[in-house]
Amino acid sequence: MLLAVGLSIGGTLYFMNKGEGLEGGKPDDAAASMPAGKQPAIYEVLMPAFVVNFSHNGRQRYMQVGIALMSRDQSALDALKVHMPLLRNRLVMLFSSQDFEALKTPVGKEMLRQQATASVQELAQKEIGKLAVEQVLFTNFVLQ
Repeated sequence: MLLAVGLSIGGTLYFMNKGEGLEGGKPDDAAASMPAGKQPAIYEVLMPAFVVNFSHNGRQRYMQVGIALMSRDQSALDALKVHMPLLRNRLVMLFSSQDFEALKTPVGKEMLRQQATASVQELAQKEIGKLAVEQVLFTNFVLQ
């Protein structure tokens, strides 16, 4: 197992260095080869964190989720901030409708993240006419 990991890392480094040799190996070359239209990521942290409760097997359970919105368009993100109460409401309703057991798994968390992204994108499209958010990211995720 350790040998396989070592070979994998070694192979990756070999091919990365080989590619750098072809391009001159300068870090600026990699930045220059990025698509010209792609803007740097902008993150908007939603505060306070979301807290929802579940009734699971007759017991009260809680979930706390810290959220950051990733965008590449500051003006669209600013326009979306006007609708923050709608956005927070959508996310609270989505989070509170989840199955507690499913959220314990990495797959369940990723599915929820994708659903949250789709929900925020739908709201942005409806309210401001464009997809202001590329991804919804979980910066903190606690189940109790």
